[in-house]
Amino acid sequence: MQRLPFVYFAPSQLHGRGVFTAENIAEGSLIEICPVIVMPRAHAPILDQTGLRDYYFDWGEDDEQIALALGFGSLYNHSAHSNARYLLDFEMETISIVAIRNIRAGEEITVNYNGDPNDLSPVWFETEQRQ
Repeated sequence: MQRLPFVYFAPSQLHGRGVFTAENIAEGSLIEICPVIVMPRAHAPILDQTGLRDYYFDWGEDDEQIALALGFGSLYNHSAHSNARYLLDFEMETISIVAIRNIRAGEEITVNYNGDPNDLSPVWFETEQRQ
């Protein structure tokens, strides 16, 4: 399984597009395994001049590389009150998206971009406040 079959992308009230579920998802469920394209950090200034600027992220034990998530990986929006989390696998070059609470059908699936779902530190862009 790479992704639950009832997970889809659609316009988001948070930002542009987002990832949603058409069925309930139980806490602890694996939602998606996203392969990533890993690149040297030296490519970041080039990507910063493109539409991919907001879609790549730090990668590696010491953030020595950058990566771009495939699948729906780059479409999960940030929320300080997320309902899922991401788990990085540097060896397999994947990101797993896992539900951290029950998610209702029709709800947007969000992750905390800070990594820890409890980390309320500001992120590098303006966010919508979500209750």
